[in-house]
Amino acid sequence: MFTVTKLARRCGLSRTALLYYESIGLMTSPLRSVGNYRCYGEADLRRLLQIRAYRDAGLKLEDIRALLGANADSRASDAAKVLRKRLIELDAEIRTLREHQHAIFKLLEHKMLGKAKMITKEKWVSIMQGCGFSKEQMHRWHAEFERSAPEEHQEFLEFLHIPPEEIKSIRKQSRSGA
Repeated sequence: MFTVTKLARRCGLSRTALLYYESIGLMTSPLRSVGNYRCYGEADLRRLLQIRAYRDAGLKLEDIRALLGANADSRASDAAKVLRKRLIELDAEIRTLREHQHAIFKLLEHKMLGKAKMITKEKWVSIMQGCGFSKEQMHRWHAEFERSAPEEHQEFLEFLHIPPEEIKSIRKQSRSGA
């Protein structure tokens, strides 16, 4: 004999889940002990393990109820029908999730994602000039940036929303030191 807690643990469920299954009629009301405790037997264990297997497969409770309520002769064919139906549903869900995944990949690959127009080339030049940088010092700054971190230099220039041809020119000038 099993108590509510022991049966639930044995099947990897919470006590609450077992009591819920009992309240909706998936599990029959068990015998009661002298102290009015629920007492479950081996048949209850087998039924709860079957419910758990169907739930693990993602079946809805109403489908499980229909399967468990069917007679033994039709139960196997009914189970196969319900499981095939669930496979079709899963295929559709997976297709939808793949579409979401591809949409996210496209968004992540989009060059402008996350590059809000917070600062432009003109604003940056103005800030540098405000700090006392001359044109020659700004060229040296770019040359050092290009020399020490070329990929980050490219990203920084893109962040400033500088057109690709101008970026190419800035980087070429920075590499030549002119």
